[in-house]
Amino acid sequence: MTNAINIALILALLGLPLTVWSQDSETVPSVKTTPLTGNLYLLQGRGGNVVASVGEDGILLIDTDYGEYATAYHGALKSLADGEVKASYVINTHWHGDHVGSNAYWGERGAVVMAQSNVYARMSTRQEMKAFDRVVEPSPKVALPVVTYGDAIALHFNGDDVEVQHAPRSHTDGDSVVYFSAHNVVHMGDLFFKDRYPFVDLGSGGNVLSFTASVARVLARVDDDTLIVPGHGGGVANRADLQRYYDMLVSSTATVKEKLAKGMSVAAIAAEGVGDDWVAWDSGFISTEAWVGSIAASL
Repeated sequence: MTNAINIALILALLGLPLTVWSQDSETVPSVKTTPLTGNLYLLQGRGGNVVASVGEDGILLIDTDYGEYATAYHGALKSLADGEVKASYVINTHWHGDHVGSNAYWGERGAVVMAQSNVYARMSTRQEMKAFDRVVEPSPKVALPVVTYGDAIALHFNGDDVEVQHAPRSHTDGDSVVYFSAHNVVHMGDLFFKDRYPFVDLGSGGNVLSFTASVARVLARVDDDTLIVPGHGGGVANRADLQRYYDMLVSSTATVKEKLAKGMSVAAIAAEGVGDDWVAWDSGFISTEAWVGSIAASL
């Protein structure tokens, strides 16, 4: 991965010890709440998008954002739950700090934390992020998942059948996609960066090819009425947004593969770009050069 990546932003995504992604480091943490459908809500602080199911069985959180945002989420949930916040379950879509950072806060309050088994393995051990010369120390016990699964798990909660499916070797090796079946809502975690090149954490077992295959599986399951929550950026997406994203993954990977076969360097490919349709997609923190590098490494 090249130096063109904004390292500070990626360190923030991984939950490493550098404060970024905030316009003002002195800003008091706040959370934006957007109703989705039924008893489901989109909550957005500074890290990954959070979905909350709030009902008679309690509260289910998909991801927990950064640790310093825990009390802001508590306040937002208090207003949704008529003053009584009973966080029953947390499901982590993967191990990065902007998605698991408040696990300890909710674990201390009795929530059962759940995740794919590779998430537990990474959170419970020292992780070396060699690409960034950084180390992530093990999470405290109270933050760790207490229920883990291999391929899938299901919860019957607040009147919905919540299906959690592992997406192997995608953004990381422990990604999960969460389907709220009754409400036709899906949270894709960092498998989906709407209208942006995604970050594929190669050092954590991610791979662009299997990432693309995982997106294809979600695309085959959703319909035009499905509300799709991306891991980062904007609000809710739809199937057309996800189809466009998948088309970018397939097209850009084919372009890089073809140009590598002609003997072009990664730098030369990045300079040419991966197609006119995707020029604007490096408006996020992953540049064209970084995305080409991820594809080449995956190939």
